[in-house]
Amino acid sequence: MSMQKVNRLKPFFENLVFEREDNHMIINFGPQHPSSHGQLRLILELDGEKVSKAVPDIGYLHRGMEKMAENMIYNEFLPTTDRMDYIAATSNNYGFALAVETLIGLDVPRRAKVIRMMLLELNRITSHLFWLATHALDVGAMTIFLYAFREREYALDLMEDYCGARLTHSSVRIGGVPLDLPKGWIENLDTLITKLPTDIADYEGLLDQNRIWKMRLENVGVVTPEQAQSWGCSGPMLRGSGIAWDIRKEEPYELYNEVEFDVPVSTTCDSYGRYKLHMEEMRQSIRILKQLIPMYAHTTPEIMAHAPRYVSAPKEQIMTQNYSLMQHFVLVTQGMRPPVGEVYVPTESPKGELGFYINSQGEPYPYRLKLRTPSFFHTGFLQELLVGEYLADVVAIIGNANIVFGEIDR
Repeated sequence: MSMQKVNRLKPFFENLVFEREDNHMIINFGPQHPSSHGQLRLILELDGEKVSKAVPDIGYLHRGMEKMAENMIYNEFLPTTDRMDYIAATSNNYGFALAVETLIGLDVPRRAKVIRMMLLELNRITSHLFWLATHALDVGAMTIFLYAFREREYALDLMEDYCGARLTHSSVRIGGVPLDLPKGWIENLDTLITKLPTDIADYEGLLDQNRIWKMRLENVGVVTPEQAQSWGCSGPMLRGSGIAWDIRKEEPYELYNEVEFDVPVSTTCDSYGRYKLHMEEMRQSIRILKQLIPMYAHTTPEIMAHAPRYVSAPKEQIMTQNYSLMQHFVLVTQGMRPPVGEVYVPTESPKGELGFYINSQGEPYPYRLKLRTPSFFHTGFLQELLVGEYLADVVAIIGNANIVFGEIDR
């Protein structure tokens, strides 16, 4: 291919010539395609119906979050993390809060840990239900979409009861959680997790042996263990290739070392195996939630850590004690000053390893903040994963990879 002279009559992108003389065709998949899950643009080079080259083009949703963080005090940045993986906002809030707590060496009260874990696992369930609904809809299974959203609605109602928001939760604070669980919340949670296993069995009844579903997913999007590791895959994409790696087990945070759960893996390495894996992960989340309910009753009522240099006192103290009020005023206007240092803290978000790197120079603002988001790596992987697949399977593979663009363009 000779070097192309750039002009307005011959459009090209990087090293892809759009106007070809051979029987290859270049098509743009996205950024407005209904199945591109956000603002993904894929430039596909097709040989007949097979993809011979795929170039992901990202940046249509770029908001410069990592730079914004450098100009915000730590507490101020927390609501921005909601806007990363907006399908499971609490997992981002939590990842950031945990990173800051690790930086300042803060231990949160036990009740706050239990509440956080409840919210995280509830988030994992809502995220997986959303994934199942949209993935099935992309492949053409409309019923599943309606069913999964019905159950997700119950879970979102629980989130709304707790923090007042359905999508952007901001349900975690640096040093604990903002609220105790409302009255009747545990009972509602119990109702949901008692009902969910039968619902999950219903979904599997509709899909497991469904001929069309199996034809669209089996041996499609095969990821070898070597590929998964070399491309930095994590979460279901990594476990779907037979590698049992879950950060909740490997580097346990909160109380994950006190609850029993299994790390499901799939050895088929294809999209169908990853579908089965997601279903099993929901069951494991239910199992964790069942163990957390009795743990909550045995905790003392503190929900925020006592660390006057970094965390405001409870509201009653602010209202009644002069010193607490002054401290609160300084923390709100100037922000806390963590010690000089750097920290990288990984957590297991529903989509994979979500890590926050913070470099602190002892100022109220982070000197550097970097995010390690799972979807970013999985999108990069598409340039190898899609080659050799049919155009019709591209939609199934993208849906199966569970990519959310908020955390890629950030």
